[in-house]
Amino acid sequence: MTFEDTLATWLVKQRWFAGKGRTVHDLAVVADTEIIPGDPGLRHLIVTVSHGATSDCYQLFIGSRARLPARLRHVRIGTHSGLQIYDGLHDTALTRILLDSIAADRSVGTLRFCRVPGAEIETGLDSLVLTGEQSNTSLVFGESAIFKVFRRVTAGPNPDLEVSLALAELGSSHIAEPFGWVETRMDGAPAVLAILSRYLRAAADGWALAGTSVRDLYATEGARAGEVGGDFAGEAERLGAATAQVHRDLAEAFGRSELAPEAIRELAEQMFRRLDIAIAAVPELAAYADKIGNAFSNLAKLTDPVPAQRVHGDYHLGQVMRTQTGWVVLDFEGEPASPLAQRRARSSPLRDVAGMLRSFEYAAGHQLLNRPDAAILAPKASGWVRRNGDAFCAGYAAAGGLDPAQNWVLLRAMLLDKAVYEVIYEARNRPTWLSIPLESIAEL
Repeated sequence: MTFEDTLATWLVKQRWFAGKGRTVHDLAVVADTEIIPGDPGLRHLIVTVSHGATSDCYQLFIGSRARLPARLRHVRIGTHSGLQIYDGLHDTALTRILLDSIAADRSVGTLRFCRVPGAEIETGLDSLVLTGEQSNTSLVFGESAIFKVFRRVTAGPNPDLEVSLALAELGSSHIAEPFGWVETRMDGAPAVLAILSRYLRAAADGWALAGTSVRDLYATEGARAGEVGGDFAGEAERLGAATAQVHRDLAEAFGRSELAPEAIRELAEQMFRRLDIAIAAVPELAAYADKIGNAFSNLAKLTDPVPAQRVHGDYHLGQVMRTQTGWVVLDFEGEPASPLAQRRARSSPLRDVAGMLRSFEYAAGHQLLNRPDAAILAPKASGWVRRNGDAFCAGYAAAGGLDPAQNWVLLRAMLLDKAVYEVIYEARNRPTWLSIPLESIAEL
């Protein structure tokens, strides 16, 4: 088996591999940089994976040892040139050099390790790979920094770095400020490979906090949302206010504009096209086509311009962390599957509001899956979603955000468009979760 065949066999099994379900026709190594020579050694590869007419680029940190310790056997890739090769991001003996190189503003071959001016970076720290990520791999160094590696790489501006640097310059308290990054060049343009940021020690992610609230509610017989100890409404309101502040900072950093009636009609047409695609893929959605279509038609009839600006683009409870001082927003890269230009384009800030409201639906709905008492608990779930959605919107409006209540036609269309996207996603990736967006569409 060739080196490329060994990599391909391993690559297609990784959670972050975006080509699941598609045949891999070819894998080619297009860049190979030796970062650490010897045993153990570390090489950085950029590989192109062909799926016929389309292709994707991935980066791999390949560790090599004559003998693989037991602690690294779970990330073994295979053998090459008589050495054991493995995912080097899991080997703290190798990853220290990545942190140290950023602190030193070092270049290694075609790789540039860049430090944000004035950033204080503690070096020589051990690393730990976080689990559960879908499209990236993140390493925590000590208790001070987190290193996010973009497994799938593209040339051009990186929205996550671009936004984080801009908001840090404004002194935003709702982001984890960047300390540095790693870049190379692809197709004659810079390509960001990884970002080093402040690690939010002792923080809790919004999905976990909301899930705890839902569990408390379902476990308390006869109680409604707001009557149990784990009520989330106060946090939802504070999250809404933090979201409005982040939107103000984004507008200050990247400017504001308006969607004219013609652009609004085009937005509605895009929603109709996505609906047609979704119905073809998931016939169960056809029962709600008229309801969804009416919402999109009402959007197309709007005559007043809609404010537009840079937004998060993939906003949900898993993208926010509750620290001791407040809510922090993460991962400004946007929807990973969307083209770069679309992720950087201006949109209505209510797009992010719709994303978070849909996330509340998921927080309540996913815990009902496969429960024999789901029908009994469904009213509780709906009450929890309404209470926290109302609190989030109230906090958002009070902090200066576009009032969702005064822009219901736009928000409803965006909620349904997001739910339509979820229908396709769940049908392809988690069929057992398909009921969540379908039931939400029925209720909206």
